[in-house]
Amino acid sequence: MPLTLTSPRFNHGGDIPATYTCEGEDISPPLIWSEVPTGTQSLVLIVDDPDAPDPQAPKMTWVHWLLYNLPIATSGLDEGVEPSYLPDATLEGINDWKRTGYGGPCPPIGRHRYFFKLYALDTRLPDLREPDKDALLQAMEGHMLEMAELMGTYQKHK
Repeated sequence: MPLTLTSPRFNHGGDIPATYTCEGEDISPPLIWSEVPTGTQSLVLIVDDPDAPDPQAPKMTWVHWLLYNLPIATSGLDEGVEPSYLPDATLEGINDWKRTGYGGPCPPIGRHRYFFKLYALDTRLPDLREPDKDALLQAMEGHMLEMAELMGTYQKHK
């Protein structure tokens, strides 16, 4: 069985509830993973939006959340997980708001896609001191065993 990533709050390809966006509580959705491959030493979670700023004319991929060195003994993250409640040894990267932590969907125009990507690595990464996505991907290079993806969409209501 391949690595899987799901959320009990939205289906792959479905709408992300407003609770998890800038129009709601802006908290992270609960995530569940399973079938971590043999040989995995740590997990990485990257959440991003390739449709920024406008899905009709995307110019960049906006990074919403970066977590690395998630222990393989974990099977998910609770809704609204705070940094102090992340699994032991988990480290955070800097999102495109120039801060650590989750930043929910807040598209300026149109319906955007949000990709929650979970990577199984054959190593634990060193402390990268709050890396951005590019630095994290560079550190992961050559260590990815498998990847699972959950995609949700969101469009502002106001």
